[in-house]
Amino acid sequence: MGNICRSPTAEGVFRHFVEKEGLAARIEVDSAGTHAYHTNEPADQRASAAAARRGYSLEGIRARRVDVTDFERFDYIIAMDRDNLASLETQYEGDHNANLCLFLDFSSGAGEEVPDPYYGGASGFERVLDLVEEASRGLLETLKKS
Repeated sequence: MGNICRSPTAEGVFRHFVEKEGLAARIEVDSAGTHAYHTNEPADQRASAAAARRGYSLEGIRARRVDVTDFERFDYIIAMDRDNLASLETQYEGDHNANLCLFLDFSSGAGEEVPDPYYGGASGFERVLDLVEEASRGLLETLKKS
């Protein structure tokens, strides 16, 4: 929603996977929220710390709100949960190029949601990383096939 926990975590992890595969010139990675609660703020410190413990950097990621141009710019707009997916579908009903889906559609947890760790403890951020790592692997395999 606010682009400071789940989305920047996914951006940092997926970017790491893309760079490791040598595909950074072909795959653009960005994150955004459906609300403008934290515009231009860095990732939540707890998310950054959890990511860093696993070797991922969220450095330089700043919160922003999804823009209508994102629907032309990106092939995939991926939501962390059904509420955000519904918000995206409602806000951008017109013609666009983007495939809208849930992030965990790219994992064995297809149809499930990435829980928001904002109001919880450290274990919530670790759970998000577990889910994001698995979905990132699946997304990368999907993109490599296309």
